[in-house]
Amino acid sequence: MKKIVFYTNQFFGQIGGEDKAYTEPQFHRGPIGNANAFSGKLEDAEIIATIICGDNYYVENMEKSKRFIKKYLDNLEFDLFIAGPAFNAGRFGIACCDVCSFIKNEYGVEAIAGLYEENPAVEIYKKNIYILRVGKSAAAIRKAVPLMAGFANKLLKGVKLGSPAEEQYYAKGKRINVFKERNGAERAVDMLLKRLNDKPFETELEISVYENIEPAAPLKDLKSAKIALCTSGGIVPLGNPDHIPAATAKTYKMYDISDKCMLREGEFESVHAGYDPVYANKDPNRIAPLDIMRKLEKEGVIGSVYSYLTTTTGNSTSVADATKMGEGIAKKFIEDGVGGVILTST
Repeated sequence: MKKIVFYTNQFFGQIGGEDKAYTEPQFHRGPIGNANAFSGKLEDAEIIATIICGDNYYVENMEKSKRFIKKYLDNLEFDLFIAGPAFNAGRFGIACCDVCSFIKNEYGVEAIAGLYEENPAVEIYKKNIYILRVGKSAAAIRKAVPLMAGFANKLLKGVKLGSPAEEQYYAKGKRINVFKERNGAERAVDMLLKRLNDKPFETELEISVYENIEPAAPLKDLKSAKIALCTSGGIVPLGNPDHIPAATAKTYKMYDISDKCMLREGEFESVHAGYDPVYANKDPNRIAPLDIMRKLEKEGVIGSVYSYLTTTTGNSTSVADATKMGEGIAKKFIEDGVGGVILTST
């Protein structure tokens, strides 16, 4: 029977939500939380231990967390490490992949995670470990678990893996020689003819395409510039009158702050589902620092503060939706003579 160690966060480990995001790492024998979903799908293998750690704690204490994990795993024999799935959760994704990378480097044991394609951890860690393609949110867990478990079974049995497309993991940047009945020239002409005739075809060599973003020119005179305050931290008027979603936002709103010297507790709040909003609700300026902006305006460091706070939630927002919102915001700013922008996150 092969042995597996599992990693998850405070939510899937059944400890709590954002209020428990600073939970220090814990070691438990056997499967805990979502590890149980894997148990029935693993062949000749069992989860012998589960490590649980709060998302905030791990990303803010990576080395300390890994020392804790090493303390328990140094004397434990195991054949595979599974983390997640983390879907599009940024902090959880970073934690899962960082742990997996550590395990592979420290113990020479394969480690796998499951992430949505827009999770920032994909680009950071995909060359080091196997990251399976899973859905955007926990609603996709019913498909994610069989995919990850099936891949784990292949690794444990030593089965030859197919291509990234076949196995549904993110390409690791490695080129592998394969034999085809037809030579490369014939296959290339065949693909070209299909493309010219609007027929479906599949390339054999994907080329990464990155959008080139030209940086804006520096402000010529900050002392005369109108500066806008924007945030993806979900700061909205109390009660969220425009129903900005807590995650996967597709819209933004602009709120008049022309008569305000700061954002006050009880007037504004955070509706962001990706962090604990307690401190933001106590002082919304921690996320959208209007108080500091007014101070800079008064001291003459900047010309003026734009009359509207522009806000949305950046939690799990897709690149396409973020791009669309950005274009709309930029158009409005240009129309209103905004010279620069302060964009805050969480």
